[in-house]
Amino acid sequence: MIMNHLFFKRYIHFGAKGFSKLLVAFVAVALLSLVALPALAKPLLCGLDRLEASGFRELSGLRVGLITNAASLSRKGEPGYFLMLRSGVKLKFLMAPEHGFSADIEAGKKVGSGVVSDTLQVFSLYGASKKPDREQLRQIDLLIFDLQDVGTRCYTYISTMKSAMEACEEAAIPFMVLDRPNPIIPLHPQGFMLKPGYASFVGAVDIPFVHSMTVGEIALLLKERCFKKLDLRVIAMKGYGRRKFGDEYEGFSFRSPSPNIRSVETAIIYPATVFLEATTVSEGRGTDAPFMQFGAPFIRSGELADALGKYRLAGVSFTPVVFQPNSGKFNGERCYGLKFSLFDRKAFSPFRTAAALLLELQRLYPTEINLDKRGEFFDQLSGTPLFREMIQQQLPLETILEESRRQVEQFNRSTPLRYLLYP
Repeated sequence: MIMNHLFFKRYIHFGAKGFSKLLVAFVAVALLSLVALPALAKPLLCGLDRLEASGFRELSGLRVGLITNAASLSRKGEPGYFLMLRSGVKLKFLMAPEHGFSADIEAGKKVGSGVVSDTLQVFSLYGASKKPDREQLRQIDLLIFDLQDVGTRCYTYISTMKSAMEACEEAAIPFMVLDRPNPIIPLHPQGFMLKPGYASFVGAVDIPFVHSMTVGEIALLLKERCFKKLDLRVIAMKGYGRRKFGDEYEGFSFRSPSPNIRSVETAIIYPATVFLEATTVSEGRGTDAPFMQFGAPFIRSGELADALGKYRLAGVSFTPVVFQPNSGKFNGERCYGLKFSLFDRKAFSPFRTAAALLLELQRLYPTEINLDKRGEFFDQLSGTPLFREMIQQQLPLETILEESRRQVEQFNRSTPLRYLLYP
């Protein structure tokens, strides 16, 4: 009532001409307000969500196998296998990768088979064999892959995908990938490429160590390079792009695909600390911050923090920490080390950080970390012995990074953009 009264008084005072000017001003302000409103973002729909939206029409009449785990949920938080069963899909069995169907088994431990929903068999792809059995594939018309990757080559889910693609080509069975976000895709490709003769299950695909691709894009690349006869079908995402981290999509929830990757922030730090698995330094397993902190009884935290400070690593800082793992390396022992604080994701370079950290650990504690003791595993993680050799020779950081950049640039030049599904 007060506003109406004031407006009425102004109208009387300004007259009709004054009112017209005032009305034009109001309209202009309203239009500016509409322009200033942010455009409504399209919801992120993963491959599973798109199948559900179609009523699983693409699977009609087909006998289906599904490679999945507990992290492979729909936008509404429902398991993919449950949605398929509810929609009448002829789902014959599930297959689970490393860490098991429940995604709670520690890295490297063999996974057994099991049953879900009372009768649905779950076959292990991380037990006696890491490749689907031909007899199993004879039961189905299509094998589907729906797993949440974390964007680093040594994370074994893309190795599982490659083995499954090989098995499907051999059995003449179509293979479908339900694409999901790479949670760290804004980080540029970095690290060493896979050297011939150094392929392993922690490095099965010749892509950069931090690859900046989705599983769907990697599948397209693998078909062209390795499996030309394979009938590959990729259900791409909608509302997805390369500029956002996984937890920046409204309505999308990143579920831990394994026990120690508990957040997108952990996935960002992971490629900086995963090399410690091949050293005598704890990568934080058995603590409340795996891969986000590291340490060992022989480390002097302040000394190491000062040494790393000289590199002026972007986007990250380090805080001295003391922890006592309840499993893994130094179980029950007091460890001294550093904890990561990530304050600028896009400026952070995990491979630069990994190289700087390893250079200083080698310089300060060469006998204790003993890179040669598990040198073969270190080389499998990095995809080449060159990285380890450069660290041991104490070559300048920029020399290491320049060689890795040269390899990534060669990959980029030789890899057609048609494999990239998203802007």
